[in-house]
Amino acid sequence: MEPDIYNKLHADGFLSEASFEKIKQKQANHLFSVHWELKTLLYLGVMLLSGGLGVLVYKNIDTIGHQAILAFIALITIGCFWYCGKHKLPFSWGKVKSPNTGFDYILLLGSISLVTFVGYLQYQYNVFGLNYGLATFIPMLALFFIAYYFDHLGILSMAIAALALWMGISITPKALLAYGTFNNKHIILTYVLFGAMLLVAAYLTKRFDIKRHFKFSYHHYGVHVAFIALLAGFFEYYNTGYSLLWLLAVFALALYIYLDGFKEHSFYFVLLSILYGYFASCCLLVKLVATNETREGTFELLLMLFILSAVGLIYLIIHANHKIKADDHI
Repeated sequence: MEPDIYNKLHADGFLSEASFEKIKQKQANHLFSVHWELKTLLYLGVMLLSGGLGVLVYKNIDTIGHQAILAFIALITIGCFWYCGKHKLPFSWGKVKSPNTGFDYILLLGSISLVTFVGYLQYQYNVFGLNYGLATFIPMLALFFIAYYFDHLGILSMAIAALALWMGISITPKALLAYGTFNNKHIILTYVLFGAMLLVAAYLTKRFDIKRHFKFSYHHYGVHVAFIALLAGFFEYYNTGYSLLWLLAVFALALYIYLDGFKEHSFYFVLLSILYGYFASCCLLVKLVATNETREGTFELLLMLFILSAVGLIYLIIHANHKIKADDHI
């Protein structure tokens, strides 16, 4: 209720003077949420603790000894998972809430320690030999199990990154572009496969109602990786007839993401489909017009088309946003 309503009730005699004063004091001292501030501090605390332990180990490696370090990391890992296993709520294929505020962060610390333990073991003692795929495959399976068993979105993201590492690729689109690894056809196809796997996982997650809230994570990474890989394929085969097939795949994926975004009432994915589709359209336009580069006015024509298409892009984004908001109120 608004303060004006309290004033009216007081003026009409429905509220006593004492009650009205209490309400005024309560209204003057609004409560505010510190939920995200606490979560940020807790995540930061886990990261600082993990980093601090790493620095401590690095500076005292000669005096502590590798066995002692491994034992220390193992104790942290076992302690974290013992606590989480003791306090976790019963397993469900639906969403399971955390039993307390610190549960998620203790689980995150245990998962980071587990990955650190396996990595240290391989680095120092080479327990997996030259089979680096196995050294990354085991932590990946462990992280996926932990993410589903304890229902943790953050660890699911770690598991997806571990899957990418196992496949020999990097998860972040920035890294994909920064390292310039797209000049290899095999790597491009690996990216396409990885993106497709994540998109299929997102679909199956919702289709069979298996941790449905995990869909966003799969979808988010899958969309970016798949789009960037397909566009990279277009540039790799730019001077061949196959380039148009890569763009056709981009448009097909953009249409799927666009329709799914409206179905899920997600403006984020609708926006991604529009932007990636627009970039692919610009690539197609440049390729088609470039065949007539000897004609006068080609540059001016391209410039005009880009300006007009940018206006259309803005209109389409605004229209999509309004449509999603209108559907949300139905």
